[in-house]
Amino acid sequence: MILKDQTFGHNGIMLFADCAVHPNPTDRELAEIAVSSAKTARTVGGFEPKVAMLSFSTKGSAKHEMVDKVLRATQIAREMDPDLAIDGEMQVDAAIIPAIGKSKAPGSAIAGSANVLIFPTLESGNIGYKLVQRLAGAETVGPVLQGMAAPINDLSRGCSVEDIISLIAITVNQAANCY
Repeated sequence: MILKDQTFGHNGIMLFADCAVHPNPTDRELAEIAVSSAKTARTVGGFEPKVAMLSFSTKGSAKHEMVDKVLRATQIAREMDPDLAIDGEMQVDAAIIPAIGKSKAPGSAIAGSANVLIFPTLESGNIGYKLVQRLAGAETVGPVLQGMAAPINDLSRGCSVEDIISLIAITVNQAANCY
């Protein structure tokens, strides 16, 4: 996501995952998505990831099996990459708005400054990215596929020539970084 408002993400650049592949990932799959997305932020985006594991709850504000899945996924991701800057469970406003993050998740290094948003389901990710694209006028690039044996990506049926060129550039960058 390339946002007009550069106060969000890394100078207006954010990664959203998973918005195209896994309808309802397990906690392990969600953790793998988070770790892969952090790698994509570094290699393709050129910035250090601050990963927020999104939920409808922030730091225990709600109890539900979907919240528990995000909590487990966050812990698994920390075990997979102990140096990763990651936190969750977190509502999106706490993840991206500094004042709300400070209020809802005091002490979190991610709250209010996330640049990689991990959605708990494809449904929420797809809805979220399309809302940001349409209402905020964000430029979207992707979907960028991760975890494949070789670089491969996808294009929306409604993509433009610019979308194709942008995704080709990302695919070339992925190829340069996978060997």
